[in-house]
Amino acid sequence: MRQIVLDTETTGLEWRNGNRVVEIGCVELMERRPTGRTFHTYLNPKREFEPGAQEVTGLTLDFLADKPEFHERVDEFLAFIDGAVLVIHNAAFDVGFLDYELSLLGPHYGRIHERATVEDSLLLARQKFPGQRNTLDALCRRLGVDNSHRTLHGALLDAQLLAEAYLAMTSGQGEIGFAAEESAAHAGGQVRISRTEGIPRPRVLPSAADLAAHAERIAKIVAKSGRALWPA
Repeated sequence: MRQIVLDTETTGLEWRNGNRVVEIGCVELMERRPTGRTFHTYLNPKREFEPGAQEVTGLTLDFLADKPEFHERVDEFLAFIDGAVLVIHNAAFDVGFLDYELSLLGPHYGRIHERATVEDSLLLARQKFPGQRNTLDALCRRLGVDNSHRTLHGALLDAQLLAEAYLAMTSGQGEIGFAAEESAAHAGGQVRISRTEGIPRPRVLPSAADLAAHAERIAKIVAKSGRALWPA
């Protein structure tokens, strides 16, 4: 399973007010392991920041003045995310902005949901930690992810932190590939044979000491109750 952990920074909180994306950061995971591949770009928004937005990101229009516009990086960005599962914290925000950017380029670019599956890590966190703060910073503290170097919001840094927090939050059977196999097995409504089908499962054999302790325990149970459900 290929996942892309994604984050954006913008000139304001609402794309409907004409705000634009100024930074995109993506981190690739393959079978829940970082591949080392990333996509990162700053973007010239061709408009002012809303009050407060510039302080959050630390970005300035002077810094962004010589950066590419969205249309100059869109093909590379879409190629990076095509067919993946996008892991995004508060996905409606980022997807809304990216869909708005795509809409400005014409209908032939489509929308994010037409190119990738979206998984909202904020909704997942709310299910796992109901009633608690589930911002990225709060998740990092709760899950032991070091975010001490995060003094400002940055798309690539936040994507890297979210990747660590997401893997910690969803660790378990999926960590060794079971979730990917289950997902593949149900794709398209068809039942598919798992990649592990027919492969012998590992066996854990008890030691002589374990067997002796088990027999001793069973003997005590039989002496007390007259029988045992688990014979020695």
